[in-house]
Amino acid sequence: MFYEETMTELLWNGIRMTDGGFRLGTDSVLLAHFAQFPPRSRVADLGAGCGTLGLLLCASDPQVRVVGVELDETAHCAALENIRENGLEERLSSVLGDVCEIKTLLPAGSFDGVIANPPYFPAGSGRKSSRNALARSEETLPLASLCHAAAWLLPCGGRFALVHRPERLCDVFCAMRESGIEPKRVQFVRHRANAPACLVLVEGRRGGAAGLRFEADLIEFTEDGAETEAYRAAYHRGENE
Repeated sequence: MFYEETMTELLWNGIRMTDGGFRLGTDSVLLAHFAQFPPRSRVADLGAGCGTLGLLLCASDPQVRVVGVELDETAHCAALENIRENGLEERLSSVLGDVCEIKTLLPAGSFDGVIANPPYFPAGSGRKSSRNALARSEETLPLASLCHAAAWLLPCGGRFALVHRPERLCDVFCAMRESGIEPKRVQFVRHRANAPACLVLVEGRRGGAAGLRFEADLIEFTEDGAETEAYRAAYHRGENE
């Protein structure tokens, strides 16, 4: 969701994020924690916004290098400011451009991994607004186009991780397979153990063989409202307290 005022949040390992009007969301934090990329990976963040996922990955892995691709110029400028403020010019960059035109922006097979927190809602569904349309609706980035872009950037065996809504899981699987990316890992997120799933995390492999593993559900809170150990681990609780 877009907010008029910006705020700065301390992540961990000294990394700070000025949100550019888009608050740090649990979906991004849990996705960065879920994603598994090889050591010294070069990762593309598609629809990168103000650089949230890139900052989270850099905060957790001192060797990862991330290139974000973002269509919105204001968000792109916020990402550039975050890179400068954190001194990450050698490890994190932002490209202003349309993910749907990825072949004009970045070379084929040039990344070990791709990560995305994409729009959740199909074009034409829900309310529209000038900024929220980019962040929440597939009007400018359909799921199929996102998966095709990921496939373009990955070599055989490269990993693609994304977060989405549970009710769209079939759409995610179909779009991945149509792009040559085989779904390999899935994890559902629930606010509490007996609550419906609120998010789903998915990892696929470019050219991977069939075979899907379901991770144990990530439960955010206990019945009395306390943060679970899994949730605290994703947020690196204690590292900046």
